[in-house]
Amino acid sequence: MKFSLLDGPLGTQLAARGVPTPLPAWSADALLHAPREVLAVHRDYAAAGAQIHTANTFRTRAAQFGERWEELARLALRLAREGAGSGGRVAGSVAPLQDCYRPDSSPAEQRPGETRGEHARLARVLADEGCDLLLCESFPHVGEGWLAVEAAVSTGVETWCSFTPGWDASLLDASEVGAAARGAVERGAAAVLVNCLPIARGLEFVEALAGALAGSGVAYGCYANAGVPDERIGWAPSAVAVEEHTAAAASWLAAGATLVGGCCGTGPEHIAALRELIDRREETGRA
Repeated sequence: MKFSLLDGPLGTQLAARGVPTPLPAWSADALLHAPREVLAVHRDYAAAGAQIHTANTFRTRAAQFGERWEELARLALRLAREGAGSGGRVAGSVAPLQDCYRPDSSPAEQRPGETRGEHARLARVLADEGCDLLLCESFPHVGEGWLAVEAAVSTGVETWCSFTPGWDASLLDASEVGAAARGAVERGAAAVLVNCLPIARGLEFVEALAGALAGSGVAYGCYANAGVPDERIGWAPSAVAVEEHTAAAASWLAAGATLVGGCCGTGPEHIAALRELIDRREETGRA
């Protein structure tokens, strides 16, 4: 069985290094003011053993940057490519148009064509810049996630999709994520994940993905948080230790996941521990 290790977050890593990540651009603000720090984070994840490197395009939209959005999206891809090195694959991140913890703010139901078009614009720029795959990630609104997948698939680039039940797992339940996964695959997704949730809740969602995708041959996985959001759009680390995060990931692998990584609050140390976990499993067949 072949496993793939995703990297960890850019936003909370930049904040931990003293780089401002203000709204509305959040982590993408660093593309303007601290591109070398963005590159440094990518390099640290590469050194930790990550294979999939997600570019800092979570918020590179016209709504945040006006006419400069495309320039910055392309810069983010180049920084990820340089940081990943020759052995890494670069994923272009396609995120919800609004808040990833506010499915009620999604325009998908009222303006589906416009929503698909917005995702298509970013996906086409990322594809043109040479990303290896498109990662439609952190979608709490299933319908918008599907629209993003359709837009990404239309570029011809391999497309993955990840849904979020939220930092407290209150936005989607496991059965809803399973149904969302089936819909994403029907629309062309080559892999489905769950992300931005508490590590303690990861297994129930991975098991839902396993059931929903049984017999399809579609890869699935999880990248979870280590902490909780704070009111300053920062991240308050919790007591989640690297060992606890790794133990949770071992349970996801045991449930059939082949894609794992880190989300908000994790860092290169978490990814390095996951690298060791995957290497052991590949050597022995056991996590």
